[in-house]
Amino acid sequence: MKEMSLEELWQLYPIILKDHNPNYQSWYAEEKQRLLHILHDYDICRINHIGSTSVEGLIAKPTIDILLELPKDYAVNDIAQLLQNDDWILMQKDDKQRTLDLGKGYTPNGFAEKVYHLHVKPLGDWNELYFRDYLRQYPNVARQYEALKLGLKERFERDRDAYTYAKSDFVMEQS
Repeated sequence: MKEMSLEELWQLYPIILKDHNPNYQSWYAEEKQRLLHILHDYDICRINHIGSTSVEGLIAKPTIDILLELPKDYAVNDIAQLLQNDDWILMQKDDKQRTLDLGKGYTPNGFAEKVYHLHVKPLGDWNELYFRDYLRQYPNVARQYEALKLGLKERFERDRDAYTYAKSDFVMEQS
């Protein structure tokens, strides 16, 4: 899959939105335990289920987003290697910001049953947590976000970057 262009990847992995699956929470809990085991030698500051699958009742891409926060001086390359050894695919690495984005559940034939995105960052990122909690607290805002996502899926089904970017104004307004 590393040899594929973005356009080829987007054909294989389009934007899919599904009703909330009650299994999302247990899938997160299983992967959290796995991460804690893999990274047992590292100081994990926080690990949280974020994104739309963490909001009960919200239509979502069936992808479990996990925010893993580590001390500001964490060993980026060591963490990346440990996770890649556990079948995580390194999707993005930003040495300046000290962030990693990894995925799991992407097969040569499309999505597996369980798909994960892992966002590894230095401690102190509150935006995703605040937005998650805000959607949980205000169902009317969650419905607005859902409507936005459904409309954007129609426009950007095969352009994941454009889909994500088009949601950003709404997310920033609410965070």
